[in-house]
Order: sequence, then C-alpha cells, then structure tokens
Amino acid sequence: MDETFTQSAACDGDCASCGSDCGIDLSQPTVTLTLDDDTELVCAVVNIFSAPNGKEYIALLPLDENGENQDGEVYLYRYSEEQSGQPALANIEDDEEYELAADAFDEMLDTMQFDEMNGEE
Repeated sequence: MDETFTQSAACDGDCASCGSDCGIDLSQPTVTLTLDDDTELVCAVVNIFSAPNGKEYIALLPLDENGENQDGEVYLYRYSEEQSGQPALANIEDDEEYELAADAFDEMLDTMQFDEMNGEE
C-alpha cells in the first residue's frame, strides 16, 4: 500500500492557480491510498491518535467519487513519520494490536462526543 497525503490547508482553493481540478475540501486533509490492486482510494483524515501500547494510529474515512462516505466505515492504520517528516502508514497485521487501536479510537470518539455535549472544544 502506498499513500499520498494532501494537506488541504496548503491549498488556496483556486484550482486555476495550480492547474488541478482536485475538488479538495479545504477544511479536511485527505490521504490517497494506492491499494494492492493499484486502485486509488481517497480518504478523509479523521484523526491521529495514540494507543496504550505507545504507538500512533490514524483513522481514515473512505470517500466516494462525490467526496462522501455512505457506510460510516473507518480504516485504521499504524502511523509514523519518516526522518524527513513525511507521514507513513503501515497495515496493522496483528489482531491484538488492531483491537488495542480500535479501542483507543472508540475512546477518543466517546471523549469527543462528551466534550461536544458539554460545550467544550
């Protein structure tokens, strides 16, 4: 799997200036995953978070051709940064590690929902 991160905030929204018609939502950074069968899948970055094992993970929301997610499915990958500062993703191969990452993601969502209900940002 290969990935290309798009830092939406770096885009000024004027597609004519860069010659692209990417349709990027400026408020949401994205990752384009190249899957094993060479298909590309654009995903919104939900969050980067830590788990109790000390590793970092990234939650990605796969988007359809209209930039929407119809089924609510979220992909979790191990996250790191190379020495150059470039983000890197790795598959989570171990079931125990995946459960740990999924639990940490669920806990993060619960905390965000609790904060939102209490008017905190």
